[in-house]
Amino acid sequence: MKTNLSSQITLDRVSPRYYRPGGNIERSVLTRFEKLPTEIYASAEEAATEIALKIAQTIRKRQQEIRACTMAFSGGATLTEVFNQLIRMHEEEGLSFHNVVVFVTYEYYPLPPDATVSNLSTLKEQFFNRVDIPAQNIYPLDGSTPQERVNEHCMAYEKMIEQLGGIDIMLLGIGRMGNIAMNVTGSQRNSHTRLVLLDPTCRNEAVKVFGSEQNVPICAITMGISTIRQARKIFLIAWGEEKADVIKNAVEGEMTDAQSATFLQMHNNVQVVLDLSSAAHLTRIHRPWLVTSCDWTDKLIRSAIVWLCERTGKPILKLTNKDYNEHGLGELLAIYGSAYQVNIKIFNDLQHTITGWPGGKPNADDSMRPERAKPFPKRVIIFSPHPDDDVISMGGTLQRLVAQKHDVHVAYETSGNIAVGDEEVYRFMHFIRGFDKLFNDSKSDIIAQKDKEFYDFFSRKTADDMDTADILALKGLIRRGEARIASLYSGLKLDHVHFLNLPFYETGKIQKNPISEADVEIVRALLQEVQPHQIFVAGDLADPHGTHRVCTDAVLAAIDLEKEAGAKWLKDCRIWMYRGAWAEWEIEHIEMVVPISPEELRTKRNAILKHQSQMESAPFLGNDERLFWQRSEDRNHATAELYKSLGLAAYEAMEAFVEYHPL
Repeated sequence: MKTNLSSQITLDRVSPRYYRPGGNIERSVLTRFEKLPTEIYASAEEAATEIALKIAQTIRKRQQEIRACTMAFSGGATLTEVFNQLIRMHEEEGLSFHNVVVFVTYEYYPLPPDATVSNLSTLKEQFFNRVDIPAQNIYPLDGSTPQERVNEHCMAYEKMIEQLGGIDIMLLGIGRMGNIAMNVTGSQRNSHTRLVLLDPTCRNEAVKVFGSEQNVPICAITMGISTIRQARKIFLIAWGEEKADVIKNAVEGEMTDAQSATFLQMHNNVQVVLDLSSAAHLTRIHRPWLVTSCDWTDKLIRSAIVWLCERTGKPILKLTNKDYNEHGLGELLAIYGSAYQVNIKIFNDLQHTITGWPGGKPNADDSMRPERAKPFPKRVIIFSPHPDDDVISMGGTLQRLVAQKHDVHVAYETSGNIAVGDEEVYRFMHFIRGFDKLFNDSKSDIIAQKDKEFYDFFSRKTADDMDTADILALKGLIRRGEARIASLYSGLKLDHVHFLNLPFYETGKIQKNPISEADVEIVRALLQEVQPHQIFVAGDLADPHGTHRVCTDAVLAAIDLEKEAGAKWLKDCRIWMYRGAWAEWEIEHIEMVVPISPEELRTKRNAILKHQSQMESAPFLGNDERLFWQRSEDRNHATAELYKSLGLAAYEAMEAFVEYHPL
């Protein structure tokens, strides 16, 4: 069962010659904007395997020399792939780590002396407890050090690195603000190990470790930039589209203390290792015409012309031969003969992405439409990771599908219970007590019992306490009720609203379990029951809490199993990916865009507002202060405005989709 198919989603089928050049001359041409040596692989697994092989080679070489191999790294999702490969080599190939010494690059601060949750505890779970590194060879930073002794502790840490001959291999991920270790904005190139105040983004990322933002310490002790730069070999590693912008800045941008990863440009033995998704904004992948002659595909041509429109401030049909030549796109003129021929091709291409019939228009020529006319009506499943992603992401399209008489199902994949505040439980228990008093003279023992039980729990609840199973169940029920009301508002039949409650989610914590066969089989059973002609899944794989990616992996795994089983329904099914509150598809990738009228946009907003528990008190709004309905509307307005700026029809708002083709 393939449970990581989302990692293989590439919006462009990138020519391997852009990311795996055949020789040094070709590499030097392609990488002319890159200030750090960068290797790009088709997948994170392939890249991690290569890193692990190089690490193993160094470890074995040091063993032959009867010397220690000194490494430095920290916990986190990025290094998990590398750790897994090293663990496999330990278990299957006999790779021993008995001579490995590890310095942990940061620790949260302050922590209690008996802290069970920390960066070190994450590393133990991910790696240390699964290989044979001697415990005395692990040198963590101590987050429980008294404040008056922190400087002394940092100096001792630096001294120990020096005494052991320095660091052979440094493994670094990169944070959302371009930070390495916990060197937040403002960190200087000559900084050493020290105490730093965490910025909001770093604290938000740490929620995955500590369970809630309230539990995240306000500081960290981190290895400094100068200390990192003294390592003999540095790997800077990134996976996924959420890292594409910061990687572009680190590899191609100017050195700045706003992003500490840029200081690695001063090191003479750095290797940046990426998968295609994290490399997506590097010039040779995103704008290859600026560095080489191109293998021109329809998508690449569209990308180039949209970019040219943005550079010149012109709509498509006003671009001239001069515009093409001055911006490095003369190659297209040689292929098509004139700017007009390219312009009209791309204009028509974008025009054909626009449809008011997301399920296909019956009795119409569908040769130029994104969706086929037949069959009509279609059976449709919209998979929604949380009980509000359907309306946030594609509420207008959902309304349109229902209004156009398609058989629409919505499947809420998780309960969303951890995103419900305690005050919502108080509010609903107040209602239940009032209902019991009005219609049952307060005779229900179970209501009185649970009311007291919940009140007692909340009155003594601390930031470290997980909700009880009963409270989580009630919070899930609150979200289920909101989703049902919103579904009715959107015109759905309630017997077409499915609550899957995938098991991976039900931990009561931010950190979820890995996807399992049980999750996939629940999704597969619904697919077999409905046998849809259309499936909509979440494509915003960079959502901050990671649930969207896991949910999409469950759907894609179920589809893959159905494909292997030769399911007949799949041959007549199309799969569309939407994006939600966090980002929109780039216009060069959009394959279907659905205009939304002012009235439909207002209805969509009202459907979102039915999810009352997710308004101001929702815990996962991130650093963006806009509420979910505001983000959604702004995104839909921006997509419509972009189409308008390219010279296409002006609409109030638009929702965009990209088709997924099963591998």
